[in-house]
Amino acid sequence: MRERKKYITSTGMKEQGRSAYYKMLERVRKGELIQVRRGVYAEIDELSGNMIDIDSIIPGGILCLWSAWNIHQLTTSMPQAFHIAIKRDKKVVLPAFPKIEIHHYVESVLNIGVTNKEIDGFLIKLYDVERCVCDAVKFRNKIGMDVCSEIISIYLEMPDRNLSKLLDYARQLRVGKILEQYLQVKL
Repeated sequence: MRERKKYITSTGMKEQGRSAYYKMLERVRKGELIQVRRGVYAEIDELSGNMIDIDSIIPGGILCLWSAWNIHQLTTSMPQAFHIAIKRDKKVVLPAFPKIEIHHYVESVLNIGVTNKEIDGFLIKLYDVERCVCDAVKFRNKIGMDVCSEIISIYLEMPDRNLSKLLDYARQLRVGKILEQYLQVKL
């Protein structure tokens, strides 16, 4: 239980014996453990870091939008919650802590640009830089034109940018023409 970056499950505690399970429940009552989702608990210190184990909380979840933009350093804004993309018809139960915002995508676009990255000891699924730029253009009216413009500008300054991949993603996500107009103005 003292291993870093490890969640505690009620099933695992039951396997260790009845007393271990009841000790875990007592720690929950005292506030030493926080219920992440049904049957999964974590120590407060584990949740105070910059990243959480997304797959334990929302299996198959992909870090997106503000959270992914922040990780890729595409924006100076800090996310107020973990933004997670899931399949449109998937139902999830969200924990009280940490704050998580769910974004539903159809399966045909959900896995475009998914990559894995280790952050704070967790292997996290998130969208790559080019997909993040396309999402900024797609949701420009919700996030604001200033944030969208900032993301595109920062992306264009990156030395390892891949414009052909960006335009390919943009066509698949149906924002190709809009993104091309932005690129004409910025380049």
